[in-house]
Amino acid sequence: MLEVRRLKELDEGARKRIVARSALNLELLRDRVAEIIEDVRKRGDAAILDFYKGFFGREVLTQDNLRVSEEEVREAYEKVSDDLIEALKIARKNIEVFHRSQLPREIWFTEVVSGVLVGQVWRPLDSVGIYVPGGKADYPSTALMLATPARVAGVPRVVATTPPKPDGSVSPPTLVALDLAGVKEVYKVGGAHAIAALAYGTQTIKKVHKVVGPGNVWVATAKHLLRGVVDIDFIAGPSEVLILALEDAEPEYVARDLIAQAEHDQLASAVLVTTSPKLAREVATRLEELVREVPRSEIVREALSNYGAILIAEDLDEALEFVNEYAPEHLEILTQDMSKAFNILSRVRNAGSIFIGNNTPVAMGDYITGANHTLPTGGNAATRGSLSVFDYIKIIDVQIVNEEGIKTLGPHAIRIASTEGLHNHAEAIKVRLRKT
Repeated sequence: MLEVRRLKELDEGARKRIVARSALNLELLRDRVAEIIEDVRKRGDAAILDFYKGFFGREVLTQDNLRVSEEEVREAYEKVSDDLIEALKIARKNIEVFHRSQLPREIWFTEVVSGVLVGQVWRPLDSVGIYVPGGKADYPSTALMLATPARVAGVPRVVATTPPKPDGSVSPPTLVALDLAGVKEVYKVGGAHAIAALAYGTQTIKKVHKVVGPGNVWVATAKHLLRGVVDIDFIAGPSEVLILALEDAEPEYVARDLIAQAEHDQLASAVLVTTSPKLAREVATRLEELVREVPRSEIVREALSNYGAILIAEDLDEALEFVNEYAPEHLEILTQDMSKAFNILSRVRNAGSIFIGNNTPVAMGDYITGANHTLPTGGNAATRGSLSVFDYIKIIDVQIVNEEGIKTLGPHAIRIASTEGLHNHAEAIKVRLRKT
């Protein structure tokens, strides 16, 4: 199913195809999404309700039940097992602990010269809208990953939108997760309609300052078109993993992790890079065996065939060059040798999230370690990392200049202002110097 190839023998076209993986075509739906956005901007709730009436073939939502009620949240707990609730509570706690450790100092100053203090304070955003995918599947883990850091950051208003089911209900596990994360304002709307409603506001949904969260191509296109109206986190595409496996990695683990990534959908990417030809052959053989029997096998086979690869590097230098070029959403470093693993870690420049050691599959980070699973894809890990508390706060610069400071630096500022022709800037400083 997957041919084992040597990195150095890949022609330029083959290498580019692997690195490019699948990419969202945001132009494909641009005009249709733009129409949806304009409809929501003009008609608000009516645009949403009319869409779902047409989508489901009957009226399942009204202005009165567009917002999830407290009763619906209570009923959600009754439909979810105690074991799942316990697991979600543990995940929420770990996510909170991890993200609380990210918080910067509340205030700091440094003295750049005598009499001049420059520092920063941080403040939470006033409001954030989180988009939790749904409809055909349940994603309570994503609800926790988006909502918990917002609460840790102290955002006073956190709003969630998630697609309704054909009966007008919302995923019970998602509702429970949102409630555990402290989100009390939840609306039954998905896709481009949700992003537009959060950006512009409707009669029922008050607009927010920022929208975060993954979604399908409709959601991604809407975020792209509305990023000048509302702030966004980033636009995420199909999920991906790159596994850098040393010779002591377990072939079964590697194969299972490639399959776990490929089961997301047909556009998922799963790539193995190793310096061990023996390991590469063993993984290829095991993949062929497993794909015949695993759930979602058709999806797995298509994803691996289109966007999978098993690559042999001549040495670690060549392997790491490819890792940094690929800039994966998820990077696994599979080895039993932690000394080697941390040496590799020191040389990784581009990755959304890194998983070190044979017992750290991506699946652990997806659900329970506490690190965020909302990550950049499609090579965007070259410019940013995961969703974090920094996506929910703003950093504000603070300056304090006393008489000594303005005497020391004022004349230099005057020279620069005068050079730029901003003479009133210069005068604002001169008037103070005359008083000192």
